[in-house]
Amino acid sequence: MDKQTHSFQAEVKQILHLVTHSLYSNKEIFLRELVSNASDACDKLRFEALDKAELFEDQPNLEVRVSFDAEQHTVTISDNGIGMSAEEAIAHLGTIAKSGTREFMAKLEGDQKKDANLIGQFGVGFYSGFIVADRITVETRRAGLPADAGVRWSSEGTGDFEVETISKPGRGTDVILHLREGEDEFLKTWRLKSVISKYSDHISLPILMRKEEWNAETSEQKLTDEWEPVNKASALWARSKSEVTPEEYEAFYKQISYDSEAPLSYTHNRVEGRSEYTQLLYIPKKAPFDLWNRDKRGGVKLYVKRVFIMDDAEALMPVYLRFVKGVIDSADLPLNVSRELLQESRDVKAIREGSTKRVLSMLESLADSEDAAEREKYASFWKDFGSVLKEGVGEDHQNQERLAKLLRFASTQSDEGVSFADYVSRMKEGQEPIYYITADSLAAAKNSPQLEIFRKKGIEVLLLTDRVDEWMLSHLYEFDGKPLQSVAKGAVDLGKLQDEEEKKKAEEAAEAFKPVLERLKEALKRAPRTCA
Repeated sequence: MDKQTHSFQAEVKQILHLVTHSLYSNKEIFLRELVSNASDACDKLRFEALDKAELFEDQPNLEVRVSFDAEQHTVTISDNGIGMSAEEAIAHLGTIAKSGTREFMAKLEGDQKKDANLIGQFGVGFYSGFIVADRITVETRRAGLPADAGVRWSSEGTGDFEVETISKPGRGTDVILHLREGEDEFLKTWRLKSVISKYSDHISLPILMRKEEWNAETSEQKLTDEWEPVNKASALWARSKSEVTPEEYEAFYKQISYDSEAPLSYTHNRVEGRSEYTQLLYIPKKAPFDLWNRDKRGGVKLYVKRVFIMDDAEALMPVYLRFVKGVIDSADLPLNVSRELLQESRDVKAIREGSTKRVLSMLESLADSEDAAEREKYASFWKDFGSVLKEGVGEDHQNQERLAKLLRFASTQSDEGVSFADYVSRMKEGQEPIYYITADSLAAAKNSPQLEIFRKKGIEVLLLTDRVDEWMLSHLYEFDGKPLQSVAKGAVDLGKLQDEEEKKKAEEAAEAFKPVLERLKEALKRAPRTCA
C-alpha cells in the first residue's frame, strides 16, 4: 500500500486539541497510558492464542520494552502483542468508538481541565502521547500476518494521519514519540524508570529497559545492549497480603481505576472451596460522573489462572455495586470463557455471591466501627453512593436484611445519618410501626402538614427524599419485625400509642399523688376522735 492520508474523526480532532493544550499539569501520564496499552495488546494475544497457538510465532515470551534515543529525540514503547492490521490501525488510531467522548471533552473544558487522570477512563489513552510529542509514528504488524504486512501510521496530531505498508519481521507494535522541544527530561533512564515504577509496577508482564553502566572516559552513564526488567512483573493480587504494602495496594488501585485519590477501603482474599479464586476489591472515595448510567458496563477485571480475560466482567458483581473496582482471578473457569458463558456458570454465581458478601462486610465494618474516623468514612461513602446502594434492596433479596442495616436517612430529629437501628432504639413505648414520609426535598418533607401530630406527640419520622426511595420501599416492608408505614398514605392509627401514653400519664399522676396520700393518712391518724 502506498502512503495514504486520512482525516481524523471530528471527535478526535477536538480531543487532540484539548490534550495538547490542557493536559500539561501531569505530562508523565503518557507513559502510563502507552505502557498500559502495550500490556493490553499482549493480553489480547495471549487470549487469542488459546485457540491459535501459531499466533505466538517464534516469540512465546510476552514483554513490553521502553527505550529512548537522545540524538533522535525519541521515546519508544514496544510490545510483542497482538499488533494491528492496516484496517485496524486506521480504525483504532483515527476514530473513537467508545461512548462518553462528549463527557470527556466537557470535563476537560470544565473545572477539571488539568485532570490528566480522565484520559484512561474514555479509551483515549493513545492520544496522551501528544502531550509531550509533536509527532507520533506507530509501526505495527498483526500476529499471524506475513512480515510484509506491517503498517506505519504517522501523525503530527493536527487534522490528518498517514498510513503506509512496511516490512516488519516481529509482530506487535512500536509507538515512537518524537518529543517536543523542552521535553528532554524523558530522555533519561532514571526518569522513565521512576514513572514506570510509579504507575506500572504491578503489570504482570516484564517491562524492559536497557541497562546503563558508568563510562569512566566520558564520566557519564552509557546505555548497553542488555535489557533488564524495571517492574516487579508479578500479579499483585497473587502475592501474599503480608508481602504487599498499603502504598502498593493504593498504586494498583489508581492504575486500574484511573482515580487520583486513594481508595476508601479494600479487601484482598484467597477463597477456597467449591470455587477457588482470589479477589482484590476496592471501594472508591468519590463517585464517578457516570455512576447513574446503569447501561455502562461496570464490574471488575477477570483473570483465569493469571491470564487476562476481560475488563468490566459485570457478571461477577451485582449492578448496584457497579462502583466497586478490582480483580478476580479464578482457578476454575475455562480460559476461553465468554460473557455469555459467565451468565450461566455455577462457579461464576458462587464468585458473585462471595464477592458481594465481601463488599458488604467492608461497608459494615466501616458503618459499625467503634472508631469515629471509620464511621466518618462510611458517612462520606453514603453521601456519594447511598442512592445506588438502595437499588440493592429491591435487586438482591438474599442480602436485603444486611443492606437495610446499611441504609441512612434524615429524620425529624437529625438531617442525616439515621439508621433503622437508631430509629428503633428511640421508638416510643407502644409504638409498633417505623414511620416515614417521602418528598422531593428535605425542606418539603420537614414542612409537610402531616408531621404536626407526630411532632406534638414526640414521635420521630424518617424523611426520605431520594428519587429511588419510593421504588425501594415497594420492596422493603419491615425492619427487625417492625412494619414501615407512610404517614402520608392511609389512616395512621395512633390509638394504641395514645392509650399507652394516657396509661403512662395516669401511672405518673398516681405515682406523684402517693406522697400526698401518705401525708393525708398520717394527718388522719393524728386527728382527735370525737363522739357523736
